[in-house]
Amino acid sequence: MSYNADYTREYFAIMESLQGDVPGRRAAYEYLQGSTAIVHHQVVAASFVPRLFDAQTYRIMKETAETAHRILVKVIEHYLADPAYRRAFDFDPRLEELILLPRGYDAVLPFARVDTFLDEDDGRIKFCEFNADGSSGMNENREITTSVAQSKTFEEFANRHHVEGCELFESWVDKFLDIYATYERRVENPRIAICDYLENGVVDEFHIYAGLFRQRGVECVVADVRDLRFDGEVLRDGEGRQVDAIWRRCVTNDVIDHWDESQQLIDAVRAAKVALIGSFAGHIVHDKQLFSVLFDERTTAFLDADEISFVEETVPLTAFLDDDHVNLPQIRENRCEWIIKPTDHYGADDVYAGESVTQEEWERLIDRFANGRAGHPFIVQRYIRPFKTETLPPDTGIDALPDDEVPFDPRPYNNLNGLYLYDGEFMGVFSRLGPQPTISKDKQGMTAATIWVGRG
Repeated sequence: MSYNADYTREYFAIMESLQGDVPGRRAAYEYLQGSTAIVHHQVVAASFVPRLFDAQTYRIMKETAETAHRILVKVIEHYLADPAYRRAFDFDPRLEELILLPRGYDAVLPFARVDTFLDEDDGRIKFCEFNADGSSGMNENREITTSVAQSKTFEEFANRHHVEGCELFESWVDKFLDIYATYERRVENPRIAICDYLENGVVDEFHIYAGLFRQRGVECVVADVRDLRFDGEVLRDGEGRQVDAIWRRCVTNDVIDHWDESQQLIDAVRAAKVALIGSFAGHIVHDKQLFSVLFDERTTAFLDADEISFVEETVPLTAFLDDDHVNLPQIRENRCEWIIKPTDHYGADDVYAGESVTQEEWERLIDRFANGRAGHPFIVQRYIRPFKTETLPPDTGIDALPDDEVPFDPRPYNNLNGLYLYDGEFMGVFSRLGPQPTISKDKQGMTAATIWVGRG
C-alpha cells in the first residue's frame, strides 16, 4: 500500500489551514494563462493539486516502464529482421516501407511514453496505450509544476518532505546528442530540426527544446515536414539550410495523410543523408494492434518467461473489432466491459468506453466502427477502471470570483499515468485526470504536476 493518498490528504489539510490558499490558486491560474502550456492554441486545464507519488510508486513505475521498453525493443528488432514475423501485423504497405527505412544509430526506441492505469492501493498496473515519437506533455508538466510550486501550500508541504519534480528537458537534450553520437554518418557540428506537421504539433514545446539545444551550442530549428527539400545529397529546411539530424515529432499516420508532401524527408532517410531520431519503426509501438500481437505465439517465441508473465499481467485483452476476431454479439451485450478505439489515431479521437454511453448509443457505435466500416480498423479492448484520487478541478474562472466563492471541495477523479522513457530509462510521469470513464482533454480531462515525495 502506498502513502500517496496520505500525502494528498495532508496537502489538502495544509490548503485548508490557509483558508483554501486562494491567493496561491489565483497566482497559479494567472501564471498558466501567460505560460507556454498551450495545446492547439488553448491553455491546458490543470489542477492546483499535484499528484504526489511515494518511493514505492516510483519503483513500480520505473520497473514497469523499463520492462515494457525492453519488450518493445525486442518486437521492433524482430519485425525489422524477420519478414515472416511482419505478417503478425496488419499494416498499410506504405507503413511497412517507412518502418524498414535505415536507422543508422544504436537506439531502437529513443523516445516513448507508455500510458498506464496504476491501482495505488495494491500496486497492480495495466497499460492503456504505448506512444513513441509523437509523445508530448513534457511542457505541460513543467509549466504546471512551476505554477503550483510558488504557492504557500506547496511551500509548506515541501518543508515537511523531500520533494522532486520530473526533469524532462535537459535530460532529453543529453540523450538526443548521445544517440546522435552513435550515428554512422555523424558530423562534427550537426544542425538539428524538430519536425512535425506544425498545425498538429505542440509548437511551444518544440521551441523550448530548440532553445535548449542552442544553449549547448547546437543549432536547432523547428520545421514543418512539408517544407523540407532534398537534392539527393543534402536535406534542407524551408530556409534552405542543411539539416543533419531530425527529432521526429510527427506520427506516422500523419505522414500517410501527407504522403506526397512528405517524400522529400522520406527520400533523405532512405538515402541515409539525415539521422531521423526516432525512426519510423516507432510506429510499431504506437499502433494499438500491438496489444494483441504481444500475445501472439510468434511474439512469445522470443520473449522469456518473465516477459511473458509481464505481458499477461499488464496488457488488457485486445482484438480487432470485426467478426473474424471477436464475438460481436458478446461485445454488444456487455458494453461496460469494453472500450473501442481506432488502431492508429491519437488524442483520444473516436475512443468510447461502453460504460460512458447508453446501450442504444453503444449499438450504434459498434455498427459504425465494426468490420472496417469507418474506413480504417478499430480495436476493442477490455476496459480497465481507472484508480480514483481526490483532487481539485481546474480553477477556470477563478479570476472572476470573490474569495468566499472559490470552491474548495475535493473530488474523485480518474487517473492516467504516462511514463516517459528516454532510450529505455524511466524519466518521469505525465499525470492526467478526468471525471469521466475516458480521460482526455475533450472529456473534461486535466493535467496535474507530478511530484516525487521521499524518493531520495
